Amino acid sequence: MNYQTDVCIIGAGPGGALLAYLLAKQNISTILIERSDELGKEFRGEHLNEDGEMILKKHHIFEEIESLGLLRMSRVEYWKDGRVFKTIESELGYAGIHVPQQHLLQSINSQASIHPSYKLMLGTKVTELMQNEKGQYTGIKAQQKGRGEIIVESKIIIGADGRYSTVRKLAHIKTNIHNHGYDLLWAKIPAPANWEPSIKFALVKQQQVALFSQAKGFVQIGWNIEKDSYPALRKQSFRPFIQRLIDAFPSLNLSIERFITSWSDFTLLSVQSSISEVWSKHHLLLLGDAAHTMTPTGAFGLNESLKDADLLSDLLHQVFYQNKEISETLRQFEQKRKPKLITLERIQFQREKEFSSHFISS
Repeated sequence: MNYQTDVCIIGAGPGGALLAYLLAKQNISTILIERSDELGKEFRGEHLNEDGEMILKKHHIFEEIESLGLLRMSRVEYWKDGRVFKTIESELGYAGIHVPQQHLLQSINSQASIHPSYKLMLGTKVTELMQNEKGQYTGIKAQQKGRGEIIVESKIIIGADGRYSTVRKLAHIKTNIHNHGYDLLWAKIPAPANWEPSIKFALVKQQQVALFSQAKGFVQIGWNIEKDSYPALRKQSFRPFIQRLIDAFPSLNLSIERFITSWSDFTLLSVQSSISEVWSKHHLLLLGDAAHTMTPTGAFGLNESLKDADLLSDLLHQVFYQNKEISETLRQFEQKRKPKLITLERIQFQREKEFSSHFISS
């Protein structure tokens, strides 16, 4: 089956979904392709900062997300020896917002679906990029569950398919990967009774442990460990290891004892940042994690992908309504956003280097 569209977006995460909605709202025909069978599978970087909140409010999406459920965290706390050592209050009155990805994507998709120029294809895996005799990308081939091969002809292709981007690989775009010296053990447990929503940090064996309150009564745990150390760590006794977490946050004792009983209750996440060498190539553009993967530090990832979509929708309006040249417009997006992401990556390195300084008395 063949389709034709102005813009084909691969990857229905926050950045890809928001861009599809903003383009469809401008009557720019858009097909959004997602490999998974459903929107909103669990995502670990679900925290909005002020920039992300502003963009969602600008496009009248935030209100619906709020009705589905989100959680404002009151402050940032640094814990030492099992008690609060330092507290940072935000001028906004809260330190961050947890937004379940399912709520975010459901809200975007419900508003996008109103527009006839929007089409979502789930269960669809891109297998090939098509090019014309000039080398310009003109569409994609994909396998769609239950239908076999489909072809989507498109004037512009957007790769918004994450850090392991298929589009980036098929376009032979190299990415520069940067090692930050740590991996992450991740877990989610029920919050204790009377748990006040907040972001909490501790220093355990000179490694960062972060707690993020989540909507629906959960606490997300992110525990930094030395890069590639997990195989050796697993050979050690689990009890002394998990006791360090209990000692750092005593109020989590009962929940940890019940829900984190072995190494298998943690998920190992490989941590790295990367900046692709080019973001635009022959009518194809990378967006979000496909172009710039961030570490968890500062919770920038989700918010930067929303900023990508916000800017790109404005630029693509100029392509389809002011006859701006496609390749130049896509390069303009890269020129505007890439230096900012390079700066943010440096900020992440610096924050990680200086983390232990928060636990020194002034």
